[in-house]
Amino acid sequence: MVETLNITINKNPNSKLDQVDFDNIQFGKIYTDHLFVAEFKNGEWDNFQINPYDDLRISPASPSIHYGISIFEGLKAYKNDKGEVLVFRPDKNLERMNISAERMCMPLIPEQLYYEALDTLLGIDSDWVPSQVGSSLYVRPFLFSDDDFIGIRPSQDFRFMIITCPVGAYYSKPVKVNIEDHFVRAIEGGSGFCKTGCNYGPAIYPAKLAQEKGYDQLIWTDGKDHKYIEESGTMNIMFIMDGKLVTPALGDTILNGITRDSVLTLARDWGVEVEERKIEVDEVVTAAKEGRIQEAFGAGTAATIAQIELIGHNGTDYKLPAVEDREFSHKVLKELDDIKYGRIEDKFGWIHKV
Repeated sequence: MVETLNITINKNPNSKLDQVDFDNIQFGKIYTDHLFVAEFKNGEWDNFQINPYDDLRISPASPSIHYGISIFEGLKAYKNDKGEVLVFRPDKNLERMNISAERMCMPLIPEQLYYEALDTLLGIDSDWVPSQVGSSLYVRPFLFSDDDFIGIRPSQDFRFMIITCPVGAYYSKPVKVNIEDHFVRAIEGGSGFCKTGCNYGPAIYPAKLAQEKGYDQLIWTDGKDHKYIEESGTMNIMFIMDGKLVTPALGDTILNGITRDSVLTLARDWGVEVEERKIEVDEVVTAAKEGRIQEAFGAGTAATIAQIELIGHNGTDYKLPAVEDREFSHKVLKELDDIKYGRIEDKFGWIHKV
């Protein structure tokens, strides 16, 4: 890479900003005025542009369509009381994106490319970052095959893009989850640790079946025996069980969540006992029956901290303690929000200021 990317900026002459009701934002429905795009051809990154948000032109033979050769990330930008734009832990998203890229035979995203693209795009669309409490700007970097070739082989040409959208809460209320014991999200040796499109599409059908039964999401179990808890559909899962914070240990079937890592870091800093280990389904069900689960929640960039009010298993629902009585998850949500919005000291170095 060079000293600067020399990004070509094509401003959108028809901003949609004044059409947005920032007090009523639906997740993933409204996109900002601009996007970033770069091309990877002949082994090099080139053609860096910020353009008006618009539809793509892509080859009908692109392996991203046929074989799911695509990866993505999700992070959020916030606005502090000075009007500055703050991005939460973007370094971890780049790290995870490049882990996904290696697994999917894709080029790595250079740090300079990532940060210059991110800062330039967010600088141009900074007015789109909501100032309302509980709202943020969701940032979606993604990389996909741009080959015009339908054969099965590592792709040669790629496009890296970033789009952004103002968002409110992903879950507007506590969620009901069902433990999945038939369908499989990931298997050892697979790509479950990556954020690749081919992991998410097949998960929609089982989630749809669960929603038809009144649940909001699934708790995925291991793909071999359905014996162990792994993660939820859009987030890592955590329990306060017998007074300890317990969450499944990472492996190649579980996404290394950035919110997950942040929660664990804060818990340890506060002296909370943390266990990252295998968690049997039977252990969770028994603990729920006996009232030994004080809290259960999901942790993810989109969901942030999503309270779980009920766990279903084999046709039986286990109601968990009242959400308003949950001490740890409320405390950790407030701490994370205070860091993200710049209200308190960022002692872990998690904030990137645009």
